[in-house]
Amino acid sequence: MKRYRTGTLWLAAVLLLAQALAAAELRVPHLNYTDQRLSNGLRVIIAPDRTAPVFAIAVTYNVGSHSERPGRTGFAHLFEHMMFQGSKNVGKGEHMILVENNGGDMNGSTTEDRTNYFEMLPKNQLDLALFLESDRMRSLAVNQTNLDNQRNAVQEERRLGIDNQPYGKAYLEIDNLAYDNFAYKHSVIGSMADLNAATVADVQNFFRIYYAPNNAVLTLVGDLDPTLALEQVKKYFGDIPSQPAPPKPDLTEPEHYGERRETMMDPLARLPMILMAFHIPAGNTADGYALQVLANILSTGQSSRLYQHLVKDKQLATSIEVQADARTGPSLFYVVAVPRPGVKTEDLENAIEAEIAAIRKDDVTEAEMEKVRAQFRRQQIQARQSDLYTAIRIGEYAVKFNDPDLINTIFDKYNAVTAAQVKEVANKYLIPRSQAVVIDLPAQQETTAASR
Repeated sequence: MKRYRTGTLWLAAVLLLAQALAAAELRVPHLNYTDQRLSNGLRVIIAPDRTAPVFAIAVTYNVGSHSERPGRTGFAHLFEHMMFQGSKNVGKGEHMILVENNGGDMNGSTTEDRTNYFEMLPKNQLDLALFLESDRMRSLAVNQTNLDNQRNAVQEERRLGIDNQPYGKAYLEIDNLAYDNFAYKHSVIGSMADLNAATVADVQNFFRIYYAPNNAVLTLVGDLDPTLALEQVKKYFGDIPSQPAPPKPDLTEPEHYGERRETMMDPLARLPMILMAFHIPAGNTADGYALQVLANILSTGQSSRLYQHLVKDKQLATSIEVQADARTGPSLFYVVAVPRPGVKTEDLENAIEAEIAAIRKDDVTEAEMEKVRAQFRRQQIQARQSDLYTAIRIGEYAVKFNDPDLINTIFDKYNAVTAAQVKEVANKYLIPRSQAVVIDLPAQQETTAASR
C-alpha cells in the first residue's frame, strides 16, 4: 500500500490557502450593474444584491453650490428642503410619512458638486419609491408658502450649525480665503441676504433647469431583478420631459502666488484652532489619490504621524485632522488642528509644517503605505455592506466624474499609489504659495448683569 507524507501535504495546502487569502485580501468584491439611459436622458444604474430583502434608491442631480451665481447662493441646499414639501400627487410632508410607515428611511444631502435624495425600503416597496421620486421630479410644489417656510428652515439651520457654533464661520472662511473662483469660494448653505432675496420665479427657474431627468442619475441597489426594475423605472419616469442642458460651471482656479492668511476672533470658541488648506487637483486623478494616501498617513488613527509626534510625544495639540478633498474641480488639502491649552498657535503651526517638510524630504515608509492600504480596503468593504451607501456612491461617481465603475476600481487606484508618488505630490502641492491659513482665536465675551 502506497504511503503519503501527510505532514508535507498538509503544509503545502496551508501555504496555498495563505497565498489565496493574501491575493483575495488585495481586492474588493466586484459589483455587477447595468447602466442605461431612458429616452428623456435619465441615467439608470441598477445593481442587484440578494443579501437581504431590501433595496436602496438614490436620485443624484448634477447640481450643487458650484452651479449658483453671485447674489443667488444657497439654492441647491434650499432645494434639498423644498423637495420634501409636496408635489402634484403627494401632500406636504407626506413623502416622509409614506416611507417611514412602510418600514423605510430617507433623506437628502447637498455638496458643492451634487445634490442627492435617497430611500431604503423593503423589496416590495419599489413602486412606492419610484412613484415618490418621479412625482417630485415631475411636479414639485414650488410656491410662495413653501419657499417662505423652507427659507426660514435653512436660515435657522445656518444659525444653529454655523453662526452659533464654535469655529463655524472659520470653516466657511477657509474656502473663501483659498478660492478665487466663485463656484467654490462661497458656502453650500448660502448667505442670509441671498436667501431673503430669492423670489418664487428664481426658485421655479432653478428647478426647471437643474431638476430634469437629463440632469439626474437614478441608482437602485438591492434585492431587485434588473430587467423588471428597469421597466418600472420607465413606467414612472419615462414620460417626464427633458430640458435643455444646464450651463456647465467654470471651475478653473487661477494661479496663486503666495500664502494667504487671516486671523478671526471667535466669541464662541474656548480654544484656538488652526485651519490650513493647500490647493490640489480634482478628485479621481492620480495625484488626487496620492494626496488621499498622504492625508491618511498624516492623521488617520493613533499610529499616524501627526498623532504620534504632535499629540502624543510633543503634546502640542489635542486633535489634528487631515483631509484631501475630491471635488469635480480643483480641490483642497485641509489640516485642522486644536493646540493644547498653553501652546501657542504659531508653535503648533510650525510643528505641522515641519512634519510636512519631513515627507517632502524623505520617503514615507512601506509600513505606512501598507497600513493605509489596509485601512482603505477595510473602509471599502464595510461601505459595500450597505445597499444605501453603495447606491449613493455610485450616483455620486456618475455625476461628479461620469464614472460609476469607480465603485469597482477606486480601491485599485488607491492601492496603486507608491511611496515615491506620495513624496512627489507633497513637494508639488503642499507648498506655501498654494496655502491658505485661518487662525481662529477665542474672543473675550462681555460680562453682563444677566450672565453673572
